[in-house]
Amino acid sequence: MKIVVILISIFLLFGSVYVERIKENKVDQIIVLKSKRKIQLFYKKQKVKQYSISLGGNPIGHKQFEGDEKTPEGSYFIDGKNPNSKYYKNLGISYPNSKDKAFARSKGRNPGGAIKIHGLPNNKPWLGKLHLLKDWTHGCIAVTNKQMDEIYSSVKTGTKIIILP
Repeated sequence: MKIVVILISIFLLFGSVYVERIKENKVDQIIVLKSKRKIQLFYKKQKVKQYSISLGGNPIGHKQFEGDEKTPEGSYFIDGKNPNSKYYKNLGISYPNSKDKAFARSKGRNPGGAIKIHGLPNNKPWLGKLHLLKDWTHGCIAVTNKQMDEIYSSVKTGTKIIILP
């Protein structure tokens, strides 16, 4: 009987440590796999969560210009958090970087900006996972509102995000 109590205690202790890792903003890297429509959250190189996503309406290739409806590709960081956005919460992505700006300028164009990880439109929370049926954003990365709550609470400003094709 004592062994059972000890084993249950150990299980509860280590299980709560994992849950606390997410609750205490312990995500230190985000990887987006555009072709697989996945976003992955990591802590110390261990994947702790993965979600399905929707992307910009023209998802193939790297974002180059304002209005191209592409999601950027490359290495960026989370540069802000907004709990009251047009979409259910958002995390800002540091696009465009200096290379993105230089390329757009060389073509006489604007690189665009305001790329986010966000939930559903505030007027359509009922969509839930139906939003995954089509890439519908203007270049952002979209998840359900419940998933956005989890991501928002576990990611700090400054977290690295790598967006892969």
